[in-house]
Amino acid sequence: MTSNPQSSSTVTNELQRKLKARHLSMISLGGTIGTGLFLASGGAIHTAGPGGALVAYIAIGIMVYFLMTSLAEMAAYMPVAGSFSTYATKFVDPALGFALGWNYWYNWAITIAAELSAVTLIMKFWFPDSPSILWSALCLIIMFLLNYLSVKGFGEAEYWFSLIKVVTVIIFLIISFLMIFGIMGGEAVGFKNFTIGDAPFNGGFMAILGIFMAAGFSFQGTELLGVAAGESDDPARNIPRAVRQVFWRILLFYILAILAIGLLIPYTNENLANSDVTVSPFTLVFDKAGVAFAASVMNAIILTAVLSAGNSGMYASTRMLWDLAREGKAPKFLAKLNKRGVPVNSLIVTSLVGTLAFLASLFGDGVVYTWLLNASGMSGFIAWLGIAISHYRFRKAYIAQGRDLNALPYKAKWFPFGPLFAFILCVIVILGQNYSAFIGEQIDWYGVLVSYIGLPIFIAVWLGYKITKKTKIVPLDQCKLD
Repeated sequence: MTSNPQSSSTVTNELQRKLKARHLSMISLGGTIGTGLFLASGGAIHTAGPGGALVAYIAIGIMVYFLMTSLAEMAAYMPVAGSFSTYATKFVDPALGFALGWNYWYNWAITIAAELSAVTLIMKFWFPDSPSILWSALCLIIMFLLNYLSVKGFGEAEYWFSLIKVVTVIIFLIISFLMIFGIMGGEAVGFKNFTIGDAPFNGGFMAILGIFMAAGFSFQGTELLGVAAGESDDPARNIPRAVRQVFWRILLFYILAILAIGLLIPYTNENLANSDVTVSPFTLVFDKAGVAFAASVMNAIILTAVLSAGNSGMYASTRMLWDLAREGKAPKFLAKLNKRGVPVNSLIVTSLVGTLAFLASLFGDGVVYTWLLNASGMSGFIAWLGIAISHYRFRKAYIAQGRDLNALPYKAKWFPFGPLFAFILCVIVILGQNYSAFIGEQIDWYGVLVSYIGLPIFIAVWLGYKITKKTKIVPLDQCKLD
């Protein structure tokens, strides 16, 4: 996909390559640092102890590293907005590409609804008597306009949103380690919270397995890099650079933050299990350090994180829907771009679906919305599975067609271990996400249905397309590598 040289006064049929290296780094980083780190990390420590949470996050972090390198190898060589949906179509089976594309679009469209719900809770902290619909509507308008104006507008907004989060984590880490060593806030805490009760490991292996899903959710968003590759101004150079920077930053931020929380707050503290922003682990640490208005400050930062996640979600789902339409896998009108290279029709449809899902959370007791959210639960892991499979097949096809590996703009290390390790760990997390529903005298069928609903939906979409279109697995020597 090359940029179109037409003048900006005409409607182009290509996306515009206006995302720079700094945008790519922050889009991937910003897609990952969010409520998973600011809120869910506390629950992980409370459940599995500080050591258990560290093990789970390190394991998932290593898996994400291999997925990032796999995606980078393909994206630097073939930068397309359809990303792993396009790669699966070309290197595995068009039916898998179809299912992965729609799965990813649905996942992010529902995420937009989840972020709209989160915004209302955050704003009620300051304005308890204000109507919920006001804040969610305002949030939706902001996200829509940032995506509507141009890809550069989206990239710039995401850069600053992400920067706020990055600076927060850095300040948090500095304050935390000053407190741990007793330079700030009284006596040194040291490692005493790693030895109380059952610490560092609480609940054994099964508790750690339970945290894998939460850790996986926290890291989801890193694959945005692949979607954004289609609008990078120099993908062959910028994508490998972004991968190298982003992974180490994510791992350092997550691992050091969880280590700091585990050292400063005992895992037995009930507040860690609370998802309320006023007792976020970050708020608790800032409070302990004597930072004035800690809850208000963290609330404002979590608001930024939510806006950032919604903004990224709208971008990713819009581009995926546009690419599906371009390949004839979605209605043709969705493939239209305006003169600024923005897929406006796809953007409007995605915004409407996100809004309808959000409205479902306001009516009745939100049962419809809960099911929509559950169906999207494992979509991110399914997308990661798709990346691992596509990369394995891409490399095999590349060699089978007699091409030189040294000609690749970026070569993933440790092939085939990387995609195989990521594939196996993803399968374990998907199948084991609610293992407790199968344990006991009776199987908890409602729990099974709630947890695994996304899997049969994905398989039905995949097989439905495969049967109706009679698609076959693409032989390695026929994979389209151009």
